[in-house]
Amino acid sequence: IMVFIRHEESPIIKEAVQGGKGKVEVYPILKNDEEMYNKGRVYSKFVLPKGSEVGVHTHTGDFESYYILSGKGKYFINDQWVDVCPGDSLYTGEGERHGIKNESDEPLVFIGLIIYTD
Repeated sequence: IMVFIRHEESPIIKEAVQGGKGKVEVYPILKNDEEMYNKGRVYSKFVLPKGSEVGVHTHTGDFESYYILSGKGKYFINDQWVDVCPGDSLYTGEGERHGIKNESDEPLVFIGLIIYTD
């Protein structure tokens, strides 16, 4: 059994995530496959500063869910960009394409979770 309390640490800064523009701050909630019992690969808080994005990409062998905590942005799904805001839950199934970007002045903050389908 794994039980722990993790205090937010300094972010991991990633550039051009999935070919997107700018930098993304990543704050892991669960840090690796072992902590996710090999059921997924990402469970993190993401911060997109103004002008940053996660580029449009396709999921294979997994699905992804976002929960918007603060800020406003645009989410790409079904070949179109839609507005997103705090409280929105977003889901991208296996084989679907998606991306997210921040065109507002305040940071876009969300939780991202990627779970394996196999």
